[in-house]
Amino acid sequence: MNDRRNILVTGGAGFIGSHLVRHLVKQYPEYKIINLDKLTYAGNLENLRDIEEAENYRFVKADINDADALDAVFGAEAPDAVFHLAAESHVDRSIEAPLAFIDTNIRGTANLLHICRKHWQTDASTASLQAEKGAVENEKRFIHVSTDEVFGSLGDQGLFDEETRYDPRSPYSASKAASDHLARAWQHTYGMPVIVTNCSNNYGSYQFPEKLIPLMIRNILKGDQQLPVYGQGLNVRDWLLVDDHVSGLVAAFHNGKPGETYCFGGDNEWKNIDLVKKLCEIMDDKLGRARGTSAQQIRFVKDRAGHDLRYAIDAQKAKDELNWMPSQDFESGLRLTVDWYLSNTDWLEAVTSGSYLDYYNRHYTNR
Repeated sequence: MNDRRNILVTGGAGFIGSHLVRHLVKQYPEYKIINLDKLTYAGNLENLRDIEEAENYRFVKADINDADALDAVFGAEAPDAVFHLAAESHVDRSIEAPLAFIDTNIRGTANLLHICRKHWQTDASTASLQAEKGAVENEKRFIHVSTDEVFGSLGDQGLFDEETRYDPRSPYSASKAASDHLARAWQHTYGMPVIVTNCSNNYGSYQFPEKLIPLMIRNILKGDQQLPVYGQGLNVRDWLLVDDHVSGLVAAFHNGKPGETYCFGGDNEWKNIDLVKKLCEIMDDKLGRARGTSAQQIRFVKDRAGHDLRYAIDAQKAKDELNWMPSQDFESGLRLTVDWYLSNTDWLEAVTSGSYLDYYNRHYTNR
């Protein structure tokens, strides 16, 4: 690929997006990274404070549902690659307010694909001709970042892979499944250079504390708040350190083939209750508490509607074709994550207190 790239990251102020933006800015100074984010409650420019003045970085506050704003960004920045991460992503919120997920995840993705096609002028016949000739002059890439939840629920055995049939069970997963189908449709019909990725549950620093791991860490720190666990905590998830996911996305960008799908998983299946108990043990050790102290805060609560039993990914294709491997086992990754939150309690409180909105208004509204 070319040494100089203009890369647009949608949702780049979110959890996974900010890790991706930071990686690209630091590792590829010859690239220009444009971070486009609406800055909802889960988008936080504090996540990127360390690179906000970098010469190869620019932030644009915009909504992917705003076609005029997208058109202006493409006209001004001429991105030749897109990592699409902007999405509503929390299952519980999708159950309470499904239409917001339909609007952002489906309509917003279609909007972005439409603007990309307009500026990249792709068509199926051109893509077919290039493929036949092995042409490489069109190095544009659209990396569509999705989730393993589109595959539905596994029983006690088996793994999701790139051939698994879609069977979404929640408004969130259904909206992401629809966006995956749209991305593939634009690839098949218009020759868009789309690569779809599906990942297991991410964890790590800068994750908004509505998600399981940072929520439990925050509530354990408080000491007087429950650690709510759905049902009996028997639901199983495969956990992937966010930095390992980012390395997979970059590998897909550099080495993946348009039209292909790649699944990223951590080979780390944990029942929710076992994960929460492990977090309690780690936190007790870190905080100098007697073993078992934090576990007393665990409370089983009414199960989530339509709660999928088990997710687990077979990432062999990504390992074989992209030369990708997770770098951390779960125990070490979890301890690193706990250490980060304990060292950044101000961030943890700011994103849940509303004070971040004041910070944004002071620092970014006039940029």
